Amino acid sequence: MTAVNPLAGKALSSFLAGKVAIVTGGNSGIGKAIVEQLAQLGAKVVIDYRSNPEATEDLEEQIGAYGGCSFGVQADVSKLEDLQRLIQAAVTRYGRLDVMVNNAGVETRTSILDTTPEDYDKVLNVNLRGVFFSTQYAARQMISQGGGGRVINISSVHEDWPMPNNTPYCLSKGGMRMLTRTAGVELAPHGVTVVNVGPGAVATPINDATMNDPKLLAQLNAAIPLGRMAQPEEIAAVVGFLASDAASYITATTIFADGGIMQSSPGL
Repeated sequence: MTAVNPLAGKALSSFLAGKVAIVTGGNSGIGKAIVEQLAQLGAKVVIDYRSNPEATEDLEEQIGAYGGCSFGVQADVSKLEDLQRLIQAAVTRYGRLDVMVNNAGVETRTSILDTTPEDYDKVLNVNLRGVFFSTQYAARQMISQGGGGRVINISSVHEDWPMPNNTPYCLSKGGMRMLTRTAGVELAPHGVTVVNVGPGAVATPINDATMNDPKLLAQLNAAIPLGRMAQPEEIAAVVGFLASDAASYITATTIFADGGIMQSSPGL
């Protein structure tokens, strides 16, 4: 079964009209699907990317073709000056920031025994330190402009669920879980909500090795109660909802979109 974005090819919705969103790691995989979803829902979207500017330009053109509004900013989320520049670029162009989607992430597939300091820093600086300060900078902007806002972090089932031989990644997502719970409580009086989206297995290039091996893919699909990997658009749809006023009472928690795998399998 292939998921289809119900908004694909249709006129802009007004669900997020007037909202300004930033999506980190927004020119590929889940991030690209989130950018497309938010733009289709009427938001003005800033596409953060670290590499492959051509993909960002193609995405901008695609969004512009159906009347959407977006532009790309090259910024490395592990560098605080880049994060500050990214948020300022959104405010300079569009006047405000309403939705911050922390999607950029990396992994090294290393265990506690073979992880190097360089591996550790690479993963934690992007997946946790970057998200911490992105949340801080975005929240400051949202509070200063008034009206509240949304911080949405793309986490993983592995914020709760161990994944042997991917220890730094699991550590970063576990830290993200507590960051979201604590920041959500701290920022609630300001009307800023903080929510994680925790995908399971998603059909993106990071999983090409599994998807290209029929035996491995069959094993994975058999472990998922819904019988298949998620499509990026299905994760993006959850983000679209959380970015909207319909999700105004959800904060300091994780919404898992995993096909039920966490409830049925001992590990992945």
